[in-house]
Amino acid sequence: MMNVTETVKHLIIINIIFFIGTYLLGDVAYQYLSLYYPENAKFQFWQPITHMFMHGGLMHIFFNMFALFSFGSVLEQFWGSKKFLFFYISCGLGAALLQVTVNYFTFHESIAVLVDNGFAKSDIIATLNHQGKLSPDWIPFLTPNGIENIKMSFGAPMVGASGAIYGLLIAFAFMFPNAELMMMFIPIPIKAKYFVPGIIAVDLYSGFSGNSIFGGGSNVAHFAHIGGAITGFIMMWYWKKNQFDNKRWN
Repeated sequence: MMNVTETVKHLIIINIIFFIGTYLLGDVAYQYLSLYYPENAKFQFWQPITHMFMHGGLMHIFFNMFALFSFGSVLEQFWGSKKFLFFYISCGLGAALLQVTVNYFTFHESIAVLVDNGFAKSDIIATLNHQGKLSPDWIPFLTPNGIENIKMSFGAPMVGASGAIYGLLIAFAFMFPNAELMMMFIPIPIKAKYFVPGIIAVDLYSGFSGNSIFGGGSNVAHFAHIGGAITGFIMMWYWKKNQFDNKRWN
């Protein structure tokens, strides 16, 4: 069995410290360290980084850290610590960027209905920040889906290393396309070049349909997974394309 590499070990330790600290401090930690929508009063500039080390529960952190150990240690051995850490953080930031972008369009699509019915956008955001919930005056003008979109896109914080992990999956598939992988609940070996695109396809379906095949429902930030994967793909494509010229990362 492969030994854990240094950077991966430190990342796992930091995640565990954050998890224990969150358990002890409760909502205060979530409010300061999770990633909130930028127009939410709880948003802080450090949250795009800190949210990567926050997790919503024991199984959440277990699966993410298991994946970080399994794929991250292999990649760090080939790349070294600096390149690996740069890749990991970049994928986590790319995940946050796409999820926030999707939330922006989802949120503004829903409040556009309220604006069309005479409510001011600034008043809507001020009410959400002050009361932490939708005004009863808005409900008659919104569909159930519109109500849910405002609640989730504006009020629900994003936590977890999953976006960065999806970037690692992409990198692993690039470097070891014929390595056989298995899901814990589907004990059938599948080559990485098929396994990873399959997982991304599931997240695309879940993100656009709102139905999560593996559970979690609307609480799973599917577009964050996709954002991490896209960022990982772009970086791997660039590095592969330029590996023999003066832009190579040495």
